[in-house]
Amino acid sequence: MATPKEHIDEIRRTKFSIGGEVNPLMEDLHQAVKNLSAELYAKDVHFLMELIQNAEDNEYPEGVNPSLELIITSEDITGTGAPTTLLIFNNEKGFSSKNIESICSVGRSTKKGNRKRGYIGEKGIGFKSVFLITAQPYIFSNGYQIRFNEEPCPHTNLGYIIPEWVEQDPTVADIKRIYGSHAALPTTTIILPLKSDKIKAVKQQLSSIQPEVLLFLSKIKQFSVKEVNKDPSLNTVNAISISSEINFVTRKNIDADSYTLYLSTDEASDVTEKECGYYMWRQKFPVKEENRVERRLEVEEWVITLAFPFGERLNRGMSSPGVYAFLPTEMVTNFPFIIQADFVLASSRETILLDNKWNQGILARVPSAFVNAFNSLITTSEDVPVSTLIPMFRFLPVCISSYPKLNVVRDLIKKKLLEENIIPCQSYSDQKIFRKPCEVSRLTPSFWDILKKGRKQGVSLHSLSSHGRYILNSSFDTEEYDDVLNFLGVEPVNSEWYAKCIRSSNLVLGVAEENYLELLLFIAENWGSSFHRTDMENVPLLKYVGPDGVVVLCSISNVTMGNGVSMICMSTESRHISWMIDWNREFRRVTDRYFMPKSTQEAIGCFSKRGTLLEWLKNQVKVCVASAYDFAVILYKSLMGDQQLAIAYVHFLYHSLSQHHLTKGNVDSLCGSIPLVDNYGHVITQRNGVLVPANGSKWVELMGANPWRQLGYVELGEDYLRPATYAGTITKERQLMMFLKTHVAASDIPEISPPNTELSAAYAPLTKQNAFMLLDWIHSLRYKRDLPAKFLMSIKTGRWLKISLSGSAGYRPPSQSFLFNSSAGDLLQDESVMVDIPLIDQEFYGNGINNYKEELKTIGVMFEYREVCQFVGKHVMSLATSSALTKSNVFQILNFIRFLRLKVLPADEFIHSIRDGRWLKTSCGDRSPVGSVLFDQEWRAASQISDIPFIDQNHYGKEILRYEMELQLLGVVVGFNKNYQLVTDHLKSQACSKHPTAEAILLIFECMRHCERNSRSYNKLLQALKSDKCLKTNKGYKFPSECFLPNTDWDCLLKVFSNDFPLIDEDFYGMKILSYRNELKQAGVVVEFELAAQRFSAFFKNRASSSSFGREHVLSFLSSYRQISNTNNQFPSDFRRNVCESKWLQTRLGVPRSPKECILFGPEWEPVSSITLLPFIDDSDNYYGQGIHEYRKELKRLGVTIKFKDGVKYVAACICFPQDPSTIAPKSVLSLLQCIQILRKDGYTLTDAFQKKVSQSWIKTVAGYKSPDQSLLFGSNWGSLLRRNDGPFIDQEFYGNGINNYKEELKTIGVTVEVSNGCSLIASYLDFHFEFSTIVRVYNYLHKKGWWPSDDTPRRIWIPNGSHNGVWIGPEKCVIHDKDGLFGSELNVLEKHYKSELFAFFSGVMRVKSHPSVDDYFELWKDWEDSKEQLSHSECSSFWAYISKHWSKSTEKTLSDRLAKVPVESESDGILLSRKHDVFIADDLQLKHLFKESSPDSIFVWYPQPSIPSLPRTKLLDIYRKIGVRKISESVHKEDITKLEASELKQVPEKGTVIGKGLLKLILGFLADPSMELEAGQRQEAVKGLLDLKVFETESAIEVSYKLSMSSGNINSVNASRVMRWDWEDSKFFMQKKKSGGHINKIEYATIFAKVISEGVLREKEEHIDALSELIKLAFLLDFDEEAVGYLMRSKNIQVFMEDEEFLSSAFSMG
Repeated sequence: MATPKEHIDEIRRTKFSIGGEVNPLMEDLHQAVKNLSAELYAKDVHFLMELIQNAEDNEYPEGVNPSLELIITSEDITGTGAPTTLLIFNNEKGFSSKNIESICSVGRSTKKGNRKRGYIGEKGIGFKSVFLITAQPYIFSNGYQIRFNEEPCPHTNLGYIIPEWVEQDPTVADIKRIYGSHAALPTTTIILPLKSDKIKAVKQQLSSIQPEVLLFLSKIKQFSVKEVNKDPSLNTVNAISISSEINFVTRKNIDADSYTLYLSTDEASDVTEKECGYYMWRQKFPVKEENRVERRLEVEEWVITLAFPFGERLNRGMSSPGVYAFLPTEMVTNFPFIIQADFVLASSRETILLDNKWNQGILARVPSAFVNAFNSLITTSEDVPVSTLIPMFRFLPVCISSYPKLNVVRDLIKKKLLEENIIPCQSYSDQKIFRKPCEVSRLTPSFWDILKKGRKQGVSLHSLSSHGRYILNSSFDTEEYDDVLNFLGVEPVNSEWYAKCIRSSNLVLGVAEENYLELLLFIAENWGSSFHRTDMENVPLLKYVGPDGVVVLCSISNVTMGNGVSMICMSTESRHISWMIDWNREFRRVTDRYFMPKSTQEAIGCFSKRGTLLEWLKNQVKVCVASAYDFAVILYKSLMGDQQLAIAYVHFLYHSLSQHHLTKGNVDSLCGSIPLVDNYGHVITQRNGVLVPANGSKWVELMGANPWRQLGYVELGEDYLRPATYAGTITKERQLMMFLKTHVAASDIPEISPPNTELSAAYAPLTKQNAFMLLDWIHSLRYKRDLPAKFLMSIKTGRWLKISLSGSAGYRPPSQSFLFNSSAGDLLQDESVMVDIPLIDQEFYGNGINNYKEELKTIGVMFEYREVCQFVGKHVMSLATSSALTKSNVFQILNFIRFLRLKVLPADEFIHSIRDGRWLKTSCGDRSPVGSVLFDQEWRAASQISDIPFIDQNHYGKEILRYEMELQLLGVVVGFNKNYQLVTDHLKSQACSKHPTAEAILLIFECMRHCERNSRSYNKLLQALKSDKCLKTNKGYKFPSECFLPNTDWDCLLKVFSNDFPLIDEDFYGMKILSYRNELKQAGVVVEFELAAQRFSAFFKNRASSSSFGREHVLSFLSSYRQISNTNNQFPSDFRRNVCESKWLQTRLGVPRSPKECILFGPEWEPVSSITLLPFIDDSDNYYGQGIHEYRKELKRLGVTIKFKDGVKYVAACICFPQDPSTIAPKSVLSLLQCIQILRKDGYTLTDAFQKKVSQSWIKTVAGYKSPDQSLLFGSNWGSLLRRNDGPFIDQEFYGNGINNYKEELKTIGVTVEVSNGCSLIASYLDFHFEFSTIVRVYNYLHKKGWWPSDDTPRRIWIPNGSHNGVWIGPEKCVIHDKDGLFGSELNVLEKHYKSELFAFFSGVMRVKSHPSVDDYFELWKDWEDSKEQLSHSECSSFWAYISKHWSKSTEKTLSDRLAKVPVESESDGILLSRKHDVFIADDLQLKHLFKESSPDSIFVWYPQPSIPSLPRTKLLDIYRKIGVRKISESVHKEDITKLEASELKQVPEKGTVIGKGLLKLILGFLADPSMELEAGQRQEAVKGLLDLKVFETESAIEVSYKLSMSSGNINSVNASRVMRWDWEDSKFFMQKKKSGGHINKIEYATIFAKVISEGVLREKEEHIDALSELIKLAFLLDFDEEAVGYLMRSKNIQVFMEDEEFLSSAFSMG
């Protein structure tokens, strides 16, 4: 088989005669292709649609999620000079040889004739459209690397279709770099270097690609566009990623199916991912002959797909196409759904050809498809609430399209819909009701709210659609759907309907407050137009709380009392409601108004339209609205000096404020003059101040009693401290105090604001507690700036403050005391020996006294040390001026300075007075402190080379060192602190003689640096250095000019040749010497590398070529070369040239070589060393030894080949596998893989010969030796899913973990390394497994990686029998779940063996049904019918619960046709099955009782007792009925069997006792219900038969016979007492004489009477018989008492209208 390149060469040679004569037809073909490609489409976007179309038509490998990725970049990887390049990546199977031949032709598409197979391409040269935007498209696929050129080929004069092989520009590595190294390249890559004039259009189209492009594509699931530039700021294309996912739960119909599809987009400009779901309806229609066209002759069916988007369509802010031909056109239909079909397109692909008969045939079928889809969405969703169906109506084409022919489609859709029962009506039962649009009416939204909330509160609304119109479902009847309802012609009800509904419903007292207010609002908003001056004013609509707390109703006309004041009040704010009602009760003797109930007022407060409602209540209804403050003022005015009310009122205000009913401002206003009860029980109305009650107060502790009573200061009584309860609210003990303090200014120390008078308590010593209390009080008064003068003066001068005086205690006024911390006070006493200081006694007061410094200052306490120091300082300074200071005197001065310093006290004046005196003894005699130096080790070096006056430590001792800071304050130099100038100034003569220490030399250098920085001369220092051999080197002391400064960067070079260079001794001077390069250089030392290299180069040149250049020199040189190479120093160019070209390296070949001719041997060379003969450097012990390997890096820099990769190209050509693969060592394989790795990175293309050699079976796997394409590499990403023995994984125990380092290399030669790509191999290996855990693991892996078997791959499921045994079976014999355990013998239940994580895999991939299907249940029941005599209760319950849950029309039909038996009641533990035609539903319990007593066999259907939630009894009975089980009431034949003789009959003279006015009134009221739809005349005619009756009584029993016909022909018969009979034709009513006594006889008589009367009256309306019968029975038991019957009628919303009242009056007046 030819390689891809050979195939291209063959096409060029054979088809295009390249290398031969030019074909004369080539130019014509070139022009034809050019013209067609240029004229075919009007827009540049065609190329993009064609590429997407081609990608959709491509074939994809199994397990691959088909994707198309577009990347645009400014990088010119093709070398064509294109400013922008577009790359298209597609993970299809790749180009085959036929595809290549097709693309090199015109009109030879490989997709022709395959339209029925799903191909959507059409014109055959779609790929050529890329020439609109590029002059040279490139294709990389399946080894093909070709390009085409727009310009004619020089060999053939033909462009567009001549393939050219591409070796580079780009390479695969170039493409990989653009695509990203995170993943492998897709199989096919198309590269389009864009034309300059097309870049803007292409970027614009890429930025505006429709997200819905994947909507009708069956293959491509992911599509992305992005821009890649080195500088992301240059990106202009809006990146997007689109993906689709289909919900495979498919609903099938005869010719249609539906499913849900989800599209999601991830745009770079949007941080959130967007998603939209689409309900898809796909329906097939046969193609009509009159619509056939040539381009679609092979198509037999039109497949029309309609997409209904749920949510906002993904359109990126652009208009959304409404018509698709697999890919989007540019037709915006203005319809809310999308039409997809195999339309014939215009050449521009922008629109479909609307005049084309093929397209017209499709459009003619769209209305049918739409109506079917819409019906599927609306009426077949049995288990879905109606409210969830309403949004589906948004899919109706309400808006007109800009395309007239599409408006024809719209009109046909509307016409069909108007004939369909699609409008959901309001039904307050489980039964959904759908009617035609013309039969349905709307309600106002506000009234809907009333009805909905009323319904939730139990108001019966079953007759809502009984007033002449069906009412639209409330979920649909919203403003949102006005346009839809107008489109369908649904109109509102008339105003009369509302009046009927309100009168017939209990919407005032029977509803919650919210609904009640909605009703009031409805009345308010329609008051002027509909309800004013009507009986609505007399309806008791308004609620209020009566005196006894019970809610009472009041009509609007009765709200205003005779004095013009409204009796009903309400709060202005809802939060005050309960508070006002409760407190109104506490003060009830002063109020005469009533409040609306709390619940009502709260509801009004929360009401959305409370403004409208309140305005109506205030202005129209005249309800009084009171604020919380108004109410409080009323109570305030009513207190009238009452002590209890005054206290209660404080509680009222406190709780009102704490519960936020009154504001602080309100309370402050009321409290300003609030009456208070004092400690004597007097009610005080005037006051200057208020003191808290004495009990527990602080002021009592300090002052003993209220000293200011006469000044108007009120002491509150203790009643305010006691607990109390008002209006249901508890006030705890002392709870009022904070309120009284805040709002009545009741205060305690320290909050009391004193009058301007003396505080008598300050004139006597105070306890510690009271002293602090007083200071707290002063603190508070300072903050408030409220310190009366007399009050303050008494505190300042009073002797109440305890002090300490030289250890003695006493009391002084604050103005005569000092406060320091305790230690400072003691020290002051110690230091100031000549004076005593009165200090506050801190031992007495503790540290807490320091918290009151500002308060103490306020009352005169002194804190300043300056005041103390004034005295102490004078004394000490007088001593300091004397010349006879002793050592002790000096230390006393220093100690005092220290004291001042530590206390941060001002000592400047003291220090200045003594610092200039010559009283300090130094090494140079007595000196003043200024200029003297305190010696320490920092000055040791300076003392060697200079004369400095150091303080005489022999005299003062080491103790002087403790006063560094004090000496420094006096002017003494303490610490060296870089005082180089002092050293320079005192430098000794001959400072560098006698081999100075290292410290001295370094100090001289530092002094030089200091002088230079400060621009001072340092010649004196420099001369001292140069004049002596002062520098120590490795060769002794030398003059500076003879020395070299060691430099770690290069001094090693000097050491290669022993001790030929004197280096300054670093060990002696330390590393610091290196920091003085500049100073050393000025002294004459060599410090630069360049100078050092010049001297060294002379040595190296001679020694390198001599035999004396031995092993140690090589290693030393390499070491120094390494060190210098790692620095910024550069070797001279001739130096490097000599080293690299000289032959000074010994090799294993026995001769020296230059570095570039050598290889350094290493372990990586070992596997190939046996087949190579290379000049390895001699690393044996005879020469360099292994030490040479330490210099790999240096040798490489010098040109030595080090790494294996540099020689792998020689290895690749020598590979030859042995016949026996087991002889191949693991290291050889790894070495080969390393070779491949290196070659790949270098862009080297592996030859075909190499690929052929490696395609043999030579890789050792756990399943034996395999070829690479049959092998898998187990990596860490596999470990969470599989084990190494689960498939043909490479034997890593054999090769070691290193094999994992060559994933890409193994992948290159065919090994599967990606987890997602191994499904097919793992699945093919599944049959070799028998261990259940292994199979489960493999299943989990296949599931997680989305494996999907091909159509010919058998699907088998392992059913385990133990851990190592089992059997493979087909999916059709399995089921995942068997919740009720019914199918254990019928199907293999997988949940018994497998965990839930695999259920989706079994369901989707293996096609195992999740649950037994309805058909499975049918078959199970048939088996039970044939094989089981009786069922258990659990079996029967489970079966029918399933049927109930999955009930549908098809289920009903199947059960009706296939079920012969149904379960019947049984006395035994089991449940019997009986033929359904002989079993009945017991809808009449009396009949059930009769037949159950008389029949030997059970004839009534079974149902679970007690009922279970999953199987409601009513639902089960309904199912029985629908599948053919008869109701007993409908199946029984009733026959009167009593023959009454005239002699036995006695006419009742007063028939009114039987047929009375109460009975007729009740019947007339029932018949007047709107749902009966009977006018007055019809109602009266119905009861006339009762008025004309003749009533007879008999002693004989009146009986009736009930008969049931069975399927066998037998008849079950039973007789029962009838008691009464009405012969309608003869107008006779027969009654069996009543039996006396007993409730059962009475209820039996009442029941039969009600039944007979109802059947007679409602002969034409049998569906209402039971309802009327129940009413008559209740009235009968009440003896038709007029008041009782009246209440009964009202409770049932039944009323008798005036015309019926007149009829009754007339009828009975005549009687």
